[in-house]
Amino acid sequence: MRIIVYTGKGGVGKTSIAAATAVQLAKQGLRTLVMSTDAAHSLSDSFDQPLSDQPLQLHERLWGVEVNSLRETERNWGAVQQWLGGIMKWAQLEDIGSEEIMIFPGMEELFSLMQIKTHAHSGEYDVIIVDCAPTGETLRLLSYPNLLKWWLEKIFPFERRLIKVIRPVSKMVMGGIELPNDDVMDSIERFVRELEEMNKILLDEKVTSVRIVLNPEKMVIAESRRAFTYLNLFGFNTDAIIVNRVIPKEAREGFLANWHHIHERYDEEIKACFAPLPIYRIPLMPSEVSGRLQLERLSTAGFGETDMSCILFSGRTEQVRKEGGQYILEIPLPFVGKDEVELSQKGEELIVQIGAYRRKLVLPRILIGRSIESARLADHILALRFSERMTQFQEGEELK
Repeated sequence: MRIIVYTGKGGVGKTSIAAATAVQLAKQGLRTLVMSTDAAHSLSDSFDQPLSDQPLQLHERLWGVEVNSLRETERNWGAVQQWLGGIMKWAQLEDIGSEEIMIFPGMEELFSLMQIKTHAHSGEYDVIIVDCAPTGETLRLLSYPNLLKWWLEKIFPFERRLIKVIRPVSKMVMGGIELPNDDVMDSIERFVRELEEMNKILLDEKVTSVRIVLNPEKMVIAESRRAFTYLNLFGFNTDAIIVNRVIPKEAREGFLANWHHIHERYDEEIKACFAPLPIYRIPLMPSEVSGRLQLERLSTAGFGETDMSCILFSGRTEQVRKEGGQYILEIPLPFVGKDEVELSQKGEELIVQIGAYRRKLVLPRILIGRSIESARLADHILALRFSERMTQFQEGEELK
């Protein structure tokens, strides 16, 4: 079973790349599902064929689906929405705006991503190609499972017991407001557990690869570098960079000559930024890419004879090694300066924060009970030195 996730800045052509990959793999004989989890679906346009929220066979061994985020929200969050609706009614806030805030930011996209787990467990496909939301939204969602798992294990059991105790008197004390019942609490717990299972699938580098699609342009490369950093931070295996819409040599004269020169210049920067990842360059096609035949031409032009179902690169995101009696935890953090990294250690948890992104990392068993003695960022590797000596490492402490 293979899962390939395509992400990138909006407008770089990742939907076309995802669809072209799916066409190629189906042609190789693999049962292939290509699914769009982006709320602004364009997969139907790529195949020039209407798609729905149920897998539709597009060709031999090829299926497509556009996940309906509203339907997935109702299925996973219906009981919670109903309870929140009661709260809004009690507060006399029954209007369109109050209905909107029953869904927290990013939740609809997250429910869409959970369909990856459903199709992966169905056993009906050899490969699942995921056309994800633009980079910023995707990365924000990838941080949810760590946070929700911590809340479910540390806080949720106490909240549940407390609610059972105070529910009998809540209406009298709180003016008739209803506290969440068992159905609501079960729905929340089930959602977090399923989210955890999905995260395990996505973090399994033997199963899942993330591929970043970009165009050879300054702003796109900058965002792709940030995406690569955060994917490493969250432990996802990025196995390829797809450079799309490269001006071909045939167009190096005339109106597009300057663009050809710009793309050549950025080609060197892309190689320097993302080495040793394999880089695939797809030329700007001579016509609009829509329909299976055009997608086949795109895959041939970009991937050639490469089997895109393979894991194209595998690198460890975390590594523990022993040096002079001390243990060192190494975390790759490409394109990050030492002033951008904040760390804190709380028991068995290590918190790494870069800008607005934070990851809670449960330390390997061998490091539990040890404190961080020093931290150093060099050659894009964050090296944390642990020892048996209990030294306090405060959040935001400057890296050595």
